[in-house]
Amino acid sequence: MTDWDAYKQELNNRLGLDNQLFRVIGTKARRDPRKVVFAEADNVKILKAAQVVNDEGIAFPILLGNENKIRAIMEENSIEIDDVVIIDPKSDEMQEKRHQFGDLFFEKRKRKGFNHYEARKIMRERNYFGCMMVETGEADALISGLTRKYPDTIRPALQVIGMEDGVKRVAGMYIIQTKRGPLFLADTTVNFNPTAEELADITLMVAKEVKHFNITPRIAMLSYSNFGSSQTPEAQLVAKAREIVKQREPSLVVDGEIQAAMAFNKEILKDNYPFTELMNEEVNTLIFPNLTAGNVAYNLLQEVAGFDAIGPVLLGMKKPVHILQLGSTVRQIVNMVNIAVVDAQEKCRKIVESREKDKKKKK
Repeated sequence: MTDWDAYKQELNNRLGLDNQLFRVIGTKARRDPRKVVFAEADNVKILKAAQVVNDEGIAFPILLGNENKIRAIMEENSIEIDDVVIIDPKSDEMQEKRHQFGDLFFEKRKRKGFNHYEARKIMRERNYFGCMMVETGEADALISGLTRKYPDTIRPALQVIGMEDGVKRVAGMYIIQTKRGPLFLADTTVNFNPTAEELADITLMVAKEVKHFNITPRIAMLSYSNFGSSQTPEAQLVAKAREIVKQREPSLVVDGEIQAAMAFNKEILKDNYPFTELMNEEVNTLIFPNLTAGNVAYNLLQEVAGFDAIGPVLLGMKKPVHILQLGSTVRQIVNMVNIAVVDAQEKCRKIVESREKDKKKKK
């Protein structure tokens, strides 16, 4: 067994592939691997992850960056990816492609602060170039954010690709691996102080995503209040959001406002709030009232409690763009690629179904 084979075996052991959630995701990804752009391919962790997903049949990696630098890192670290595609958006060879992408981008942003020259010039940046590859169908998903601040990665995605039809805002979700099983947390990265309507939208987006993992969402909408024990505007906002969710999807198991500890304590619920929908359910999804609460919670669970955090999974985008945590491990990057591939498969399925419906209408 080579050093690389040993590394992959150790990685697979640590990936949690024995975990039901990632068995489902991994199996789905391998059925129909997709082209995934890595915007930060001059990073050794990105390249190791790219080799894993290529070798495991999860995705076909496309590496963005200076080719000489990337190949030097690969050689130095004994990384081999057969027939890998490497693209340097800044190279002379890519000038025509930059202009093509820039012209498309200009049409999108010409009344939103970009002139023609700026639209072409910004395509030298890997995040913009990579997002445009996804937008034009030259790739199926983008992975970025390992070495950049979150806003610097999400901004190009919103400007180039945009949100799904009918979606008013994107949201960020983390998956925490716990002894109870996977725990889904949102919004942890995007929305600072959502309104009740926005919090309801976030809840429904998260529920939809959880179902894609073949898991039935059981949702607690969190606050410092329990079912009206506090009449403050903050607590009432969460209660109102829950009402909106139930109006739009009555069959969804969701309740709140409720304290985080209370959502998991069956004895106290039975003694004090036996009416709650969560009484006989194991909560697996937590909706936070604002960004501060969600972000603090997932960081504590990850760093203090020692749980693995996967994400942030970006919800609401028209096409798959997923943003890594700063300093993500190789295993976390591979997990995100798995999610991105499954996301791409699902979005492709919707497009096909939509086209079939249009054909039937025309007939």
